[in-house]
Amino acid sequence: MAKRSSNFGAEVSPEDKKKVSKEGFQKAFKIFRFTLPYKGTFLIGFIFLILSQITTMSIPLLMGQMVGSIVSPQQMPDSGSGISTGMMTDKLQRVFHEAPRFTLNEVTLIFVGLLILQAIFSFFRVYTFTRVSEQSMRDLRNALYSKIITLPVPFFEKNRVGELMSRITTDIGQLQDILSITLAELFRQVFTLVGGIVLISYLSSKLTLFMLLTFPFLVIAAIVFGRFIRKNSKKVQDELAATNIIVEETLQSINVVKAFTNESLEAHRYGLSVQKVVDYALKAATFRGGFISFIIFVLFGGVVGVVWYGGNLVLQGELSFKDLFTFIIYTGFIGGSVGGLGDMYAQIQKTVGASERILEILDEESEVKIVDLTAPKTAVIPSPAKANGEIAIPKIQYKNVAFNYPSRPDMEVLKNISLSVKSGEKIALVGHSGAGKSTIVQLLMRYYHLAKGEVLVDGKNINTFDITELRKNIAIVPQEVMLFGGTIYENIAYGNPEATEDLVIEAARKANALDFINSFPEGFKTIVGERGVKLSGGQRQRIAIARAILKDPAILVLDEATSALDSESERLVQDALDRLMQNRTTIIIAHRLATIRNVDTIYVLKDGKVAEKGTHEELVLIDEGIYANLVKLQFENAMIIE
Repeated sequence: MAKRSSNFGAEVSPEDKKKVSKEGFQKAFKIFRFTLPYKGTFLIGFIFLILSQITTMSIPLLMGQMVGSIVSPQQMPDSGSGISTGMMTDKLQRVFHEAPRFTLNEVTLIFVGLLILQAIFSFFRVYTFTRVSEQSMRDLRNALYSKIITLPVPFFEKNRVGELMSRITTDIGQLQDILSITLAELFRQVFTLVGGIVLISYLSSKLTLFMLLTFPFLVIAAIVFGRFIRKNSKKVQDELAATNIIVEETLQSINVVKAFTNESLEAHRYGLSVQKVVDYALKAATFRGGFISFIIFVLFGGVVGVVWYGGNLVLQGELSFKDLFTFIIYTGFIGGSVGGLGDMYAQIQKTVGASERILEILDEESEVKIVDLTAPKTAVIPSPAKANGEIAIPKIQYKNVAFNYPSRPDMEVLKNISLSVKSGEKIALVGHSGAGKSTIVQLLMRYYHLAKGEVLVDGKNINTFDITELRKNIAIVPQEVMLFGGTIYENIAYGNPEATEDLVIEAARKANALDFINSFPEGFKTIVGERGVKLSGGQRQRIAIARAILKDPAILVLDEATSALDSESERLVQDALDRLMQNRTTIIIAHRLATIRNVDTIYVLKDGKVAEKGTHEELVLIDEGIYANLVKLQFENAMIIE
């Protein structure tokens, strides 16, 4: 089972919490680089946001004018607002303190016009911010997926597929909510808060100072509650990733689950994982609910205080009823913005965790580059293994190769292995499970970096080749064939996406696959199902061979390609493999020794070393030799079966 990365879901030590919090927010802001290509659209949305808020903030003023049109206005003393007349323009004084100059009907018509404008501005604000969000998240999804598929094999050994799926679905979903909703709301609420405080300060500085006394309590609450909200929100995301892992493992091994009648066990295991999500989510909700409740209590308590103090100012003749009415509405706006900011603060805390996990992947170093397949074709760079349109048949050498898997550094898999494959030669690797056969091939593919020794192709270290070009010249036909859930045609064409239909059909014919493909009603358009479940083992093998034929590699690797087939399927597959191996350097990994009698050289591996080397005829003559004993054992088993 793959180990979890040290980065994913790591607990934070108390002394590092402050540092992590600061770095977390810095990482979160890095994600916003994906919005830069759409900064023009974002700016337009921001303009509509400002216009929308200007119209919204005008509503209390108009409502005050409506009240003033109904109630006889009180004459304001010059000191009513606590601000000298010289500090305010005549226009502001008329807006805030003079008797209304419009009738109730006129104010109502202005109000309707304002609401129409507000609706128009709000529509374009929502549309433009959503457009920026969708486009930037599309780019982020593409970047994250492209990064994942270009990472080296050791990365996938350390990180489970379910965790990676959670990053590209759940975490990006949270970021999308932030960009499309929360970010716009953040700007809107800040504008409301600042604009509201400025406007009420013109109405009454005394009342404004009285109301602002509640703010320090809100800031302290945000700091205290925010720490717990962020911690539990991150745990929720980690546990959600764990549930994805369980689902993925169970569905991929559904035959095993059913064979052992462990449906109840898997349901119980998933239920326990989901319950952990609920537990952490409820903890986060407790702190978030406490935070919001505290804000509501303080805000509405502040409103009650404002009404009490403002009412006294009206009774003392220092404030008009119209201004008190307007002030109370603005106070409601400000309170709502503070409450909204509190909830958004909790959302942002969750986003910080999601951003950290995404950036952990984006900051990994890729081993290959993604090529834009929609870009105009440029001049083709010749492959290092091809020349003059003819396939060059390379030779391969392993010199004193020692290797440990990164996930198992304490276990040496290969110990000073040296072997060679001449140009066009066929060799076989034989040995018990764990002897290092597959590792030798994986090193040729540069799935791992060598700690000691070197692998040469045509006398050149494979590290000097472009990794993409190197792998283009190697084809693998594995024992367990992985097909994609599309059509037969798409799976064969995967070997060379630019191949013509005639080449695909010819590859199928050479792989002895054409007859069974044509037997299906939909022929090449037949859907193979997830992982190729609608095809038999022999059919999947022949599709894999056709794919390799279409790739036209210089080096061929056969990994137990016929070990799990019946006699008829094995005959058809072996016949196709014989065609495929012609004029290629071939490495065969084999347990069934009958399939490698005619290879040029057999290497017998034991405990990471080459224990025996020679042809079939030479090795069977070694008294008590490993290969000879394997041949004898398989021959006896075959006799028993017969």
